[in-house]
Amino acid sequence: MGLFDSLKNQAGMGIGNAVNNAVNAATKKKETFTFSIIPRSVEELKSLPESDLSTPFKTCALTMLVLLNYDNDVNATIEMLNYLKGPEPVNAFQAQFLRDRLNGKGYVVRSYFEGSSPQNNYIPNEPLKITVYDNPYSYPEAGWATLHMDSTGADSPRQIKCRLKPSTNQWFMVENMALSDIRTPVANDPWA
Repeated sequence: MGLFDSLKNQAGMGIGNAVNNAVNAATKKKETFTFSIIPRSVEELKSLPESDLSTPFKTCALTMLVLLNYDNDVNATIEMLNYLKGPEPVNAFQAQFLRDRLNGKGYVVRSYFEGSSPQNNYIPNEPLKITVYDNPYSYPEAGWATLHMDSTGADSPRQIKCRLKPSTNQWFMVENMALSDIRTPVANDPWA
């Protein structure tokens, strides 16, 4: 095989990869969830139809919904997160991470819900709606999913990583990467 044949094959593979990437991007799955309540206990959480955790999309949406309760009752929120985390409950490091990220910053979680913005101090519309989506890199291996959500206070999507437990066919939250700082709400911004 000559030099030009090798370049031709590489170019063909590049075009094939570009086509595959375009097809994968075009087939991105997106799910929007609507909630009329913020659960205040594990029992209330389990009463929601999404609590079967049959898809990673449901688990991600419920994770953010549950975190809306953090300012109201930290312990109840941790108990609900334990349900969403399945066999690996919230550990001391994760509890401290939540304290660091959410104390006085409940607006970070609200920013993922429809209608919120820095201008309205991240007050979402009711009923609460949140959209979760995947991308071509969301499923690095069988039984794992990293899904995305948009914050109205950030320029790039944020992620939650989930893992499938085959014995129950449920998706559990493994890592929440959606609690990074965002734009300050107008009410808290001395420069607004």
